[in-house]
Amino acid sequence: MRYYMFIIGLLAYCNMANAQTSDSMIVDILEKKGITFTHDNSITLLTTGKDKFNDMFKAIRQAKSSVHLEYFNFRNDSIASELFDILRQKVKEGVEVRALFDGFGNDSNNKPLLKEHIQNLREDGIEIYEFDPIRFPWINHVFHRDHRKIVVIDGNIAYTGGMNVADYYINGTEQVGEWHDMHCRIEGGAVSQLQLIFMKMWRKVTGQDIWDQKYFNTYAPITFKGLAADTTATAGKKTVGIINREPRTSNEIIRTFYVNAIDCAKDSIKLINPYLTLNRKLKKALKNAVKRGVKVEILVSAKSDIPLTPDCVFYNVHKLMKKGVDVWLFQPGFHHTKVIMVDGRFCTVGSANLNARSLSWDYEENAVIIDRNTTKELDNLFDNEKKRSVYLTEKTWNEFRTPWKKFVGWFAHLLTPFL
Repeated sequence: MRYYMFIIGLLAYCNMANAQTSDSMIVDILEKKGITFTHDNSITLLTTGKDKFNDMFKAIRQAKSSVHLEYFNFRNDSIASELFDILRQKVKEGVEVRALFDGFGNDSNNKPLLKEHIQNLREDGIEIYEFDPIRFPWINHVFHRDHRKIVVIDGNIAYTGGMNVADYYINGTEQVGEWHDMHCRIEGGAVSQLQLIFMKMWRKVTGQDIWDQKYFNTYAPITFKGLAADTTATAGKKTVGIINREPRTSNEIIRTFYVNAIDCAKDSIKLINPYLTLNRKLKKALKNAVKRGVKVEILVSAKSDIPLTPDCVFYNVHKLMKKGVDVWLFQPGFHHTKVIMVDGRFCTVGSANLNARSLSWDYEENAVIIDRNTTKELDNLFDNEKKRSVYLTEKTWNEFRTPWKKFVGWFAHLLTPFL
């Protein structure tokens, strides 16, 4: 009798395990890794550069106490000029303004902030500092760059996603044409997590400990006017966790999320990422998902802003195509977007690429959003972008890649640990 009861109990447990949904599974996995989820969030997706900067600039103009910004770079162009003018005005109104940017991110863009620009900003009351300036012998500054994009206003609302501060998010570039990316605005408990990330990096860069309860106003009424709204039925009730990669302390968290998100999928995976160099575990996870009957769709750009890395990307997606992944090549420009949607149940928006830098070296941050409505919004974006993309087949592959380019792709994939 006991034997039969044991068998019945075991079968019931197995059925429960099989019935567990992918969103509950990923939450369990991340909570065991120390990630805190809050359940009172609103998420407003900002799917163009114009949407992001219009919304964020409106919010900053209404700041009453503090504006904290952490970016890979502020490109010295019209958008950054407008932002700094707004910040100067807020300083005059008594608002505390702090900004961080990455030394490599600044030096590697074609319109960097120069010393005189930074000095002028400081003289105007904006506390702005450079993380890990590039200095001789240079090579020791290659690793562990700050690639995050975080803005927290009054400790009350926050912005995060894939965009730095540059006008090409609106105007595109001559090299690639349209430049696509996305951000989101967060209201709710997750804002405090983003504020803590900023404060920790601020202390690391400046030596100043600015922790104070006044910077945490998550539960204060939202008084900002004229901002885009989260119009979904779950606004104010969304579950969000912030995964924060810091070298030597949380090295594996981005990898852990992506591999397990793919492994947990039961029905569908939709993925957009610009630098899809992937590692062995991610490639295996995607192939295994197809074997389980999961519909896996990947969208990458036919054009890119950097050399060699896209050759590795094309090599990878061709291999995945042959294993049953549906691959789309976006034509009008460059998609810098970094999102994944799983089973229509959860998604992520953030700074992390699926390359060696983001997975193994740099400071990164993503919002993991456990919400069907937000995921549906991103699913719709993906499906709309497919209409402007070419579906990859063996025929289109041969039309798209010459024998020489195929060789370059093969060579580039050997450099995956460094791309």
